[in-house]
Amino acid sequence: MELLSVQESSIYLASDRLDHFSFRISTVEIIEQERIAVLTTSFIVPCYNEEDNIERLYLSFAESFNSSPFNWQLVFIDDGSTDDTWKHIEALCREHSEVEGVQLTRNFGKEAAIWAGLNNTRADIIGIIDADLQQQPLDAMQMCKILAENPEYDCVAAFQKSRLEHGPLKSIKHAFYGAFSKLSGLDTLQNASDFRVFRKNVADAILQLPECFRFSKGIFAWIGFNTCPYPYTPANRLTGQSKWSIVGLTKYAIDGMLAFSVTPLRLATVLGLVAAICAVAYFLIVLIQTLIHGVDVPGYATLISVVLLLGGAQLICMGIMGEYLARTYLQGKQRPIYLVKTTIRSHSSQESSAS
Repeated sequence: MELLSVQESSIYLASDRLDHFSFRISTVEIIEQERIAVLTTSFIVPCYNEEDNIERLYLSFAESFNSSPFNWQLVFIDDGSTDDTWKHIEALCREHSEVEGVQLTRNFGKEAAIWAGLNNTRADIIGIIDADLQQQPLDAMQMCKILAENPEYDCVAAFQKSRLEHGPLKSIKHAFYGAFSKLSGLDTLQNASDFRVFRKNVADAILQLPECFRFSKGIFAWIGFNTCPYPYTPANRLTGQSKWSIVGLTKYAIDGMLAFSVTPLRLATVLGLVAAICAVAYFLIVLIQTLIHGVDVPGYATLISVVLLLGGAQLICMGIMGEYLARTYLQGKQRPIYLVKTTIRSHSSQESSAS
């Protein structure tokens, strides 16, 4: 009987300790959720002719974030849409306090829309997500959770496990980002997109870079900060088509390369040096053949080829220098990166216009 009593006492004591341990775990979880709930989270959504996706994106965000501890907000940036995108944004702003809208005067480009979003939000955690729902809000919530639970990280950047593109376009993009990392000297995340979340100090650092030729992937790499890579698989676009064309992607790639590297200028110098060495070598060969062997070299075809080669090389070098000079000229004008037509704030639910 005494042995049974001792065993029962041990069981009761162990049970009491387990309940106390469970209570401590629950308390820690509650404190952690309350800490996260204090953090304000704002997502910048650049939009261009996305009238069919605006409400879908909001509903998907609400489904993912309403069950989370985050105090979330969406900031739609209408980048000069020609359809009813702004009307859908206005309707959401009137119905939901967690939605804000900024309408630009024309289409300034996605980079300008991102810059406009950064200037119109001051949340603790800021994110960038496309409106086409290829980047899922559920992934955005997981990225916010990683950032909130790991204070050593300043940014969580999503990268594609495997690109949706196939064939030459996939290879070209892979080669470009590899070349960009080597030529710029920046440690960029392969297959990374603009889909990421980051702290306010990261946004403040970006806002100190008011350059008009913007390349966000390079800017995030240039400012540094500790970045956590987050693998994701893009979903298929439900409606509409991608606004990027081959020409647009090529221009974007050139802007990015020239904005973060002077290597093309150095290549022009190397090209000129190689051409000069080849010219001297060819001159010596012709001179030796003429003086020693007495050979009168008929060089009309050779001369024309050399002239065309050097002329083409000179034009290429002038073109490279012209690209840098044009960017210096445009940056020197100090024009604003974007202009706002209308802003709808969630707190006042009133519209204000800016010239």
